[in-house]
Amino acid sequence: MSSGSETKPPSRSFPVGAEMIASRGADFRVWAPAAKKVRVLFEGETEQASFDLCREESGYHSGYTAAAGPGSRYRFELDDTGAFPDPASRFQPDGPHGASEIIDANAFSWTDSEWRGVKIEGQIFYEMHVGTFTRQGTWQAAIHELKELAEVGITVIEIMPVADFPGRFGWGYDGVDLFAPTWLYGRPEDFKAFVNEAHATGLGVILDVVYNHLGPDGNFLPKFSPDYFNPKITTDWGDAINLDGPNSGPVREFYITNAAYWIKEFHLDGLRLDATQDLHDDSPTHLLVEISTNARKSAKGRDIVLIAENEPQETRLVRPLEAKGYGLDGLWNDDFHHSAMVALTGRNEAYYSDYNGTPQEFVSAIKYGYLYQGQWYSWQKGRRGTYGLDISPASFVIFIQNHDQVANTARGERPNVLAPRGKYKALTALLLLGPNTPMLFQGQEFGATTPFLYFGDHRSELSKMVREGRSKFLAQFRSLALPEMQSVFGDPGNPSTFEASKLDFSQRETNSAVYALHKDLLALRRKDPVFRMQRKGGVDGAVIGNDAFVLRFFGGEHGDRLLLVNLGRDLHFNPAPEPLLAPLPNHRWTVIWSSEHPDYGGYGTYPPDSCENWRVAGNSAVVLWSEEVTDSDHV
Repeated sequence: MSSGSETKPPSRSFPVGAEMIASRGADFRVWAPAAKKVRVLFEGETEQASFDLCREESGYHSGYTAAAGPGSRYRFELDDTGAFPDPASRFQPDGPHGASEIIDANAFSWTDSEWRGVKIEGQIFYEMHVGTFTRQGTWQAAIHELKELAEVGITVIEIMPVADFPGRFGWGYDGVDLFAPTWLYGRPEDFKAFVNEAHATGLGVILDVVYNHLGPDGNFLPKFSPDYFNPKITTDWGDAINLDGPNSGPVREFYITNAAYWIKEFHLDGLRLDATQDLHDDSPTHLLVEISTNARKSAKGRDIVLIAENEPQETRLVRPLEAKGYGLDGLWNDDFHHSAMVALTGRNEAYYSDYNGTPQEFVSAIKYGYLYQGQWYSWQKGRRGTYGLDISPASFVIFIQNHDQVANTARGERPNVLAPRGKYKALTALLLLGPNTPMLFQGQEFGATTPFLYFGDHRSELSKMVREGRSKFLAQFRSLALPEMQSVFGDPGNPSTFEASKLDFSQRETNSAVYALHKDLLALRRKDPVFRMQRKGGVDGAVIGNDAFVLRFFGGEHGDRLLLVNLGRDLHFNPAPEPLLAPLPNHRWTVIWSSEHPDYGGYGTYPPDSCENWRVAGNSAVVLWSEEVTDSDHV
C-alpha cells in the first residue's frame, strides 16, 4: 500500500472518476464529503493492492498512481466501512455491484473528424432499445443495421438509456452508474464503434439520459454522501435529486459533467432528457440551462440537439437563453400522440380522456404544437401547458409510437396492430409530412407486429414490487383494471417478456407494403422543397368533414401542396366552401402520393378534385401539388 498521490499528473478532462494520464497511470477523484479517508482498492493482478486519496477542502478526494492502467479494476473504500464502485465509473464489467474498470478514453480510433453534428431542423428521429433492436441485443449487431436505417430515411437514432443497471435486461430507466454504458450491450468501445459507424453512414446518434432519479438497486451514491438526494421532495421514483439544497454544488457538477461526458467522449449528437419536470431546482440558474451550455461547449464546434420530455409542457425549455429560456432544442409532444391514439382506437380512457381524436385537434397540433397551452385539463384537475404559439414547428417532436405508449397497453401492442390499416396509413402520412419533427419507434417503419412490453430483471422481492406497481399503474385505464384482464399482463421480470419484445427483421419482407409506404413518405419529405420547410406559418388547415381535414403547405416559388386526410367513411365535400382548397392562379391540383396506392396494399386513387367537387376515400390520405396549367391544358 502507498499513501497519498504520487507525482502530480496533468489536468483532468472531467472533475470526477478515474482517468488515464498519458500512456501510464491513472488519476482518481470522488466526492465523499463525510469520509475522512478514501482508499482505492484494486482487484486482480496490479502493482499495488491499494492507495489512499488526498482529501480536498471541498469534500473531494483525489490522487494519482502510476500502478493503474487500462483494465485495472477498483473500488473506493470509505473510512474502512465498506468498499463500493466508483460513482463516476466509466465501465462496470460485472454490473453495478461489481468493481469499476479504468477505461482509456483515448484508446478508440475515431474516423468521424468531418462529421459536423446535427441540428433539429430536417431530422427524422428513430427511438431504439439496443437490447431488443436485434436478436443479439448488442452494439455490434446493431451496427449491421445502420445502412438499412439510413436508406429508409432515418437521420438520427435516439438510444434508450444505457447507464448501467442491475439484472440481465431492462429498459434502462433504472440506471445507477450514469457514466458507465451497460455491459449488457458490449464494452464502451463497442458503443463508440456504433456512433462512429453511424456517422460514416450519415446518421446522428443521441442518448436518452435520466437525471431525475436513480434506480432502487445498485445505487451507492448515498454511501458517498446523503446530500445527493433531497428527502423533502418525493418523485414517482423516490427522493428527488438534490439540485438546490445544502451541498448541492458537487451534485449539480456531477450531472452537468455527465451530459458533457457523453457528448465529448462518445461523440454523441445530443441528449434526450427524461421527465424534466422532476428536476426540482430553484437555483438562480436552472440545471437544464447549465447542461445546455456545457454540453454544447463539449461538442467543440459540432452541432448537437437537446430534447426534453416534459409532462407539464413548459415551452420555456426551448426558448433561447436571452429570452430567459433554457436553451434546449425540442420537446416531446404527447398531445399529438394522444389524439392519434384516440382516433386510431376509438378509446379515450385515463390520460387520453381530454382528447377526441378530431380533425381540429390534428390541424391545431400541426400548426401550433401542444394542444394544451394553459387550458383546463380534466384528467389532472388543473391547467396544463404554457403558451407556445410562437415556437418553431421543428421544436415539437411528434410520434405515434414510443417505448412508453406501446407498453402502456394490455399486451404491449403497437397502434398498427390495434387500428384499421387504412386509418393508420393516413395518420402515418400526417406524421411524416407535417412540419414538426417526426419520430419513429424501432420497427415502426416496417409495421412490426412484435410487442414492446415493460420488462426489467430485478431481485425477487423488488421484482414482485415492480410487477404489482405496474399492474397498479395500468389500473388507471378502466378496461385494464378489470379482474379479467390481470392475467393478460406480461410479467416484467420473466425473460420471455424481454424476448418477446425483440424485433423480427423478416417482417421487412412480409410487411413490404408498409415498409414501402414509410420509405416513400420519407423520400417525399426529403426531396420535396415544400415538405422540407419547417417554418412558422408555413402550413394552414381546415376541417372539411366529421373525420376529415386538409392541410395546405405554402411553398412560394415552389408552389403549394395539399394533404387531405380522411379518418372516416368516404367523403364527398360538396359544396366546397373552403379557400384552402383553391388552386393557385393558372394551376391545378395533381395527385403525387396516396395511401391507397396498390404498392401499399390500397385500392387505387381517383382524382379528389373533379366536376363532382371534392371526393376523398375513407381511411386514406392523399397528397397533391399545384401543377402549372399550359395553354393546351384545360382547367
